[in-house]
Amino acid sequence: MHKALTIAGSDSGGGAGIQADLKTFCSLHVYGATVITAVTAQNTLGVHSIHPVPAEIVGEQIDAVLSDIGTNACKTGMLVNAETVHIVAEHLKKFNVKKLVVDPVMIAKGGANLLNDNAIDALKSELFPLALVVTPNVPEAEILTGVKISCPDDMIQAAAQLLKTGAKVIVIKGGHLEGDATDLIYTKEEQHYLRSARIMTRCVHGTGCTFSAAITAYLTRGMETIDAIKCSKTYITQAIITAKEIGGGHAPTNHFWNAPK
Repeated sequence: MHKALTIAGSDSGGGAGIQADLKTFCSLHVYGATVITAVTAQNTLGVHSIHPVPAEIVGEQIDAVLSDIGTNACKTGMLVNAETVHIVAEHLKKFNVKKLVVDPVMIAKGGANLLNDNAIDALKSELFPLALVVTPNVPEAEILTGVKISCPDDMIQAAAQLLKTGAKVIVIKGGHLEGDATDLIYTKEEQHYLRSARIMTRCVHGTGCTFSAAITAYLTRGMETIDAIKCSKTYITQAIITAKEIGGGHAPTNHFWNAPK
């Protein structure tokens, strides 16, 4: 059985975080286990409150899953604070997790801060060196590197800096830029863009979580890294195109667009 682990926050609205990850894993025929880092009260209109899970409990969840069930690949999402980042890195090293996708979740669609400022350095110094893939969006890449990104070419400078942290592959998601939705894949050996037409919709809640979860699922199934990223681009694009509006704000994507009709 293909097994994946997500370490992230819970979204009560069901469109992002743990809920989006599990839906994506299920859609792509992967068994999903979870480690919850925070409970949030949120809906399509925004994040109303955040309640972090104590870091030691996060570590105990990782131990419980990996000592028994194990995993073929793992992703991290919302980690809240430096203490949790440290615990997660420590336990992933303990279990020698090789296929790690790090989504540096910092800001919610509605603007809420999901990562404390004191955790940014910990993320770069402790977790990124363990990562096979790191998937920041443009605002996150700017915060992580100090590089202003105004066009796809600016992504290259930011990605080059992020690669120095020790991560193997950097994917900068360009949905915040104007024009086509253009993402950059950057490694020591290659760099190229993934482009898709911009979709005018409010069904974009949880897109980053879903994209990184899809990469994790495809890696779990044994796909090569670049191919996993390309397939995930297709998956999230279709999830946005086929989504139906829910609630009054940023609606979620359609994680099950590929289900038999």
